[in-house]
Amino acid sequence: MFGDSLSAGYGLDVDQSWTTLLQSRLQSQGYEHRVINASISGETTEGGRTRIAPAMNNFSPDLVILELGGNDGLRGFPSELMKANLRAIIETARGGGASVVLLGIRIPPNYGPRYTQAFERVYRELADELNVPWIEFFMEGVALNDELMQDDGIHPNAEAQPLLLDNAWPIIREALAERAAARTASES
Repeated sequence: MFGDSLSAGYGLDVDQSWTTLLQSRLQSQGYEHRVINASISGETTEGGRTRIAPAMNNFSPDLVILELGGNDGLRGFPSELMKANLRAIIETARGGGASVVLLGIRIPPNYGPRYTQAFERVYRELADELNVPWIEFFMEGVALNDELMQDDGIHPNAEAQPLLLDNAWPIIREALAERAAARTASES
């Protein structure tokens, strides 16, 4: 897991975060994978770009679940810069032998339609250009529900974590299945 506060479990006990719930789901469904959460609260795509190579060297993951960009958007960083950073992260992860899935993020509409549309387009364009499986909005069903958000209005609370896992699970399961099929084919 390579993300920001949404995946680092900001404001939660570690055992409540969606990434911990992912580990439990993997085990309960017979997967032998171990979730390594390399997410950092406040992380930007630029920070992720500087950390991806060491993370790949340290952990040698089969799959990188990439959830970055929200902090770039909240700080008004240029979407072209964010796209270049995400592209470099994806290419570095793939170069290290990992598959990648991309969890798309949206920002509040108060940034204006031109910026928010350019921001959201980054995920779609990268997914298309690099053939990366992705979901459009990782926080679907959570972000606009005050009952599922912490008091800061930015971070999901403990009740939201299973929903975040459910949002991400289909694409993660699919990527793991493709990885297993490729491994089986190469062994035959």
